[in-house]
Amino acid sequence: MYFYEVAILSSPLSHLTYKSPRDIQIGQMVHVTLRGKTQRAVILSCVLEPAFTTQEIVEVRDFYYSPKQIELARFISSYYFASLGEAIGLMVAFSSEILNQVRHPEGISFRADDEHNRHSELDSESKLKLSTKQEKAFAFLQKYKVSLLFGDTGSGKTEIYMKYFEFVITQGKRSIFLMPEISLTPQMNQRLEAHFGEKVVMWHSKLTPLQKKKAMAKIYSGEAKIIAGPRSALFLPIKNLGLIVVDEEHDDSYKSSSRPRYNARDIAIYMGKIYGVPVVLGSATPSLSSYVKFPHVRLKGGHYRSNKTFMYEKSAETLSPLILQNLKITLDKKEQSIVFLPTRANFKYLICGDCGHTYECVFCSIGMSVHQKSHALKCHYCNYTQAIPQVCSSCGSTHLTSSRLGTAEAVKNIAEVLSNARVEQFDRDVITTSAKLKKALARFNDNETDILVGTQMLGKGHDYHGVTLAVVLGMDNMLNMSDYRAREKALASLIQVAGRSGRAKDAKVIIQSFNEDFFAAYLEDYEGFLEEEKRFRQGLYPPYKKLCRVLFAHKNGLKTQEQMFIMQEKLSHMSGIEIVGYGKCAIERMADKYRFEILLRSDKSTDLIRAINMCRVDLAEIDMDPIEFG
Repeated sequence: MYFYEVAILSSPLSHLTYKSPRDIQIGQMVHVTLRGKTQRAVILSCVLEPAFTTQEIVEVRDFYYSPKQIELARFISSYYFASLGEAIGLMVAFSSEILNQVRHPEGISFRADDEHNRHSELDSESKLKLSTKQEKAFAFLQKYKVSLLFGDTGSGKTEIYMKYFEFVITQGKRSIFLMPEISLTPQMNQRLEAHFGEKVVMWHSKLTPLQKKKAMAKIYSGEAKIIAGPRSALFLPIKNLGLIVVDEEHDDSYKSSSRPRYNARDIAIYMGKIYGVPVVLGSATPSLSSYVKFPHVRLKGGHYRSNKTFMYEKSAETLSPLILQNLKITLDKKEQSIVFLPTRANFKYLICGDCGHTYECVFCSIGMSVHQKSHALKCHYCNYTQAIPQVCSSCGSTHLTSSRLGTAEAVKNIAEVLSNARVEQFDRDVITTSAKLKKALARFNDNETDILVGTQMLGKGHDYHGVTLAVVLGMDNMLNMSDYRAREKALASLIQVAGRSGRAKDAKVIIQSFNEDFFAAYLEDYEGFLEEEKRFRQGLYPPYKKLCRVLFAHKNGLKTQEQMFIMQEKLSHMSGIEIVGYGKCAIERMADKYRFEILLRSDKSTDLIRAINMCRVDLAEIDMDPIEFG
């Protein structure tokens, strides 16, 4: 009988010991029984017979995790304070059955890493021609293990990525192409497939089970040479990896909001080390961290020859007469407009105009958003929903008002004023599937829509052909967030949205803000902003310091606070770290749990990890390198 230490996949439990009459390989997936239920687990090591009674492994599966996958999982587990089972649970296992033969769902067979398939591109001359500037940038990227392609919108970053993918294919290797989930654009898919054909696999959460099955068959067989997708694409079972590209590397959606709270951009860089492959980060508005840490090549300008005029309006977040007038002018010229707002739904809050009563979620200490379409108030944190009240529950007044404009209300207001305009909402409330995204973009680019009103989704890599007016609202709200990256995020959002206009004709960008001096100084000089931001953050914030947020949440508020104080007291005696602050979270209650936090700062992540491991209490949830402070 053999005895094995196993990790239960996607479970926070520590390692457990099971037995089997079989000699099982390290990394093999198995089924075990735990508390009467069958669970998937992975073999970590063979151990001596323990003093306690052990259960037998139920089944040995035909799937395994490679040594490099387990090495990566061990790093994620230790750095992001997750169990090894949770970290390995991120990975998709290799299939033992498909080592020699893979059967495509349609019945077509492929030999794994078939020689003909591997070298099929060697004899065909590339149709992809780079400009002199692009060629220089490509040569620069090839010189470094990790590099940053800092390229303006429309400067041709995608062509350089594709040229690199081509080169990797000729080496008999494969590439991972990471994009933020929100920007898995149909246009990008079309461009990749037009050039690389069946060698491209798009992988994301919106795929149907059949689509996932087909994609996995191509990945296992080696037919897929470019695997494109959001952060989950990093963890697919890819042999012969030759390159990782992280597009829009600044995007917050690369950071997981649940345990393991990893950042896919940073994991891509770590994977580059252990797999010995180059990593390319790309963005028109790179994060300060990447700009400071890695060699970069600057790609300025673009292939769009039109001019942009920037106009600032000092007013609150509203559809002002100036904005509506410009939307009408654009409509009369049979041209298209986009309107950006930072908030979804109708409004951020519902407030009584007489007594000031606000409608907070019953489970979270946060105002609920109005959703006119479903006639409901909805909490965007726990999804609690209730009907929109007709009278104030506090004073009985019917004078209920809302404090901030959102996408649905903006669509309604524009449609009321411009009755002949075809206006569409473009945010996560409406664009819930990739099919809906594709159809909405097709309608806009076929001139079936005049005005597109949306949130961050508007600025994420979509190619709008005929936009001559971009209206940007809510910049001051973004600028005033309690986040050390507020200036970076606000300016990056503005640049990304403004970059979607003026691709075919001259365009106007209206920016509603009281901070014209800041935006005007850096709107066309993001590099200048990064240089100034370096001075602002030095000695205080990343990339010059490491931050860690420790969260505590429980239905019993006193217990939560007590746990925070116990850990805070322990941490106060640790060397090499600084307690920046502690207390109630900005949103004190969420999903009926009271929330407290401690924010830590240090010169080295190793000091933070050591201190937390020595001082951690039961309720402590650790968020290394946090990006959320609200």
